[in-house]
Amino acid sequence: MPAQSNPMLQAWQQFCSGNSQPLQQCLEAEFPPDECWARADFDRSAEFQRRWQWLEMAQPQLQEFFAARNFPDTWILPLWSVWLPLACQLQDWQRLAHPTPQIIGFLGGQGSGKTTLTTLLKCLLELQGYRVLAWSIDDLYLPYEDRLALAQQDPRLIWRGPPGTHDVSLGRDILQQFKARRPSVAVPRFDKSRHSGAGDRSGFEPVDAVDFVLFEGWFVGAQPLAPERLEQLRWPDPIRTAADRQFAQDMNQALQTYQPLWAMLDHLVVLQLQDYRWSQQWRQQAEQQMRAQGLPGMSDLEIQAFVEYFWRTLHPDLFITPLAADGADLVLEIGADHLPDRVYRPGA
Repeated sequence: MPAQSNPMLQAWQQFCSGNSQPLQQCLEAEFPPDECWARADFDRSAEFQRRWQWLEMAQPQLQEFFAARNFPDTWILPLWSVWLPLACQLQDWQRLAHPTPQIIGFLGGQGSGKTTLTTLLKCLLELQGYRVLAWSIDDLYLPYEDRLALAQQDPRLIWRGPPGTHDVSLGRDILQQFKARRPSVAVPRFDKSRHSGAGDRSGFEPVDAVDFVLFEGWFVGAQPLAPERLEQLRWPDPIRTAADRQFAQDMNQALQTYQPLWAMLDHLVVLQLQDYRWSQQWRQQAEQQMRAQGLPGMSDLEIQAFVEYFWRTLHPDLFITPLAADGADLVLEIGADHLPDRVYRPGA
């Protein structure tokens, strides 16, 4: 959308040039915020100033952040109505728990934007003086040799990522060390480029004590289904065959071993696509762009097989939708433009 047809973008550009009044007027029109952000002691004026001051402080970083990621021009409104108030919410959670660091889980399927979100929140919180670790469950993958041995035991584990391919005990131990306020914690890192893309652990990074751990992953916080629920289940596509159903049941059982890790989470934020199938479409678009630039990328059929593999392990309808209905602290509903359309508290 051209700047001249987008008043919010035009106001942002004036803001970046030193004229803040047009943007203030635009954002005033978007207040009061969605009721999910309002507290019992909500003060409209104070909350507006809190958010506005944060916006002023972060303006150079935000401009660079969104430009580098080619976000649509409409990003300013979700920044004001979702991402900034979410940062405020994290700040409130941390103040209530101080001095214990807050471990915030972010659950979202492929393409939901959880890595982008945690990177943005890290940027915003660090500008307020907080120490923040943005961490992924991918960093807990078993080393390459261990995953090779695992695949020999269970040939169905052809990709890294499903339950069973992570070092859960290591993850729990690391989060416990942060909770105990250890002055330095050795955090594993994973390099996806190693072994021709199979990936391997690249070592451990020393991380000083933090105020926040933003822990994201495609099934972080997911709860196993009860056996009686599985018996009554009408399995969603692409879980079609008896072998598919057995794999899904085995992955459901494997989720049990992750519950001690999830127990370390103080809060859980779910990013839910309005249509989970968009993740496959978005992945195909990204790979097509890579191929158009002469870079290696998977074909559309390879992407379909890749994405459907993960839907067979932990299907979004079975493991994300229930948390979005009951179990998460906040849900960000993601629209077709990759931006949040709605925010709500389950059960509220």
